[in-house]
Amino acid sequence: MAVNPGEHKTVQARILAYAQEIGWTYVPRSHAEKRRGFDHSKAMPAEQAAEASPYFDDLLDAQVRKLNPKYAEGPGALVGDLRRLHTDIAGNRDFLAYLRNTKTFYDKGEGRELNLVLIDYVHPENNVFEVTEEFYCHNGKHGTREDVVLLINGIPVLVIECKNATKDEAIALGVDQVRRYQAETPELFVPQMVFTATEAIGFSYGVTWNLIRRNIFNWKHEQKGNLEGKVKSFCDRGHVLVGRRDRGDYRHRGAEQDSRSRREPQELP
Repeated sequence: MAVNPGEHKTVQARILAYAQEIGWTYVPRSHAEKRRGFDHSKAMPAEQAAEASPYFDDLLDAQVRKLNPKYAEGPGALVGDLRRLHTDIAGNRDFLAYLRNTKTFYDKGEGRELNLVLIDYVHPENNVFEVTEEFYCHNGKHGTREDVVLLINGIPVLVIECKNATKDEAIALGVDQVRRYQAETPELFVPQMVFTATEAIGFSYGVTWNLIRRNIFNWKHEQKGNLEGKVKSFCDRGHVLVGRRDRGDYRHRGAEQDSRSRREPQELP
């Protein structure tokens, strides 16, 4: 999918800069693809991404062993388990259990199950927060490329779709694009359960497992149209952690319900 230079200049690059200013480490696309296992000896993007992981496998494995000193499964075991989850709401539910550290692993030394910690919510400094762009996936049938993706410990947890403010109904187009991504490459949306769409003025968000209009909401800031304020409040590392640990719906004081609906923001399954 071709990238509109104007779209990148007006929105995507700004979001990447704001994310770095609040503590997310930027990973260039080429580095991200290498860490995901792209085969750049192949000619076509679809071939390069054929065996690629949606995770930064090495970092995820290293972080799991750091946070779980007694974890003794072989390299790749956890990533394999995650990639085998169903690409539907049941998979989202299972993945959320992983993110909330309620899944377990067997410790032979103690002869019992221990909680498997993927993210350290007590000591956030023990986590690795990264942001990358042009996050490409091809599952053999369809290919999609997400504008901006935020990852914690190698796990993609939030996708941001950027549109040019000069386009009519730009945010609606962004949401439609996320719908297409979810339909064509659903494996990406097992870990990516929250999305946002913005054209630099508005900032809509929702859960990727329920993309009907009444369940999409507007994130507001004290200064209307302040993209920097919206990005820095919504993507604040502590805020993202709270969303993953407690509910995942981002029901905070910054949430403003879409005027077309009276429903409250939903929690993740």
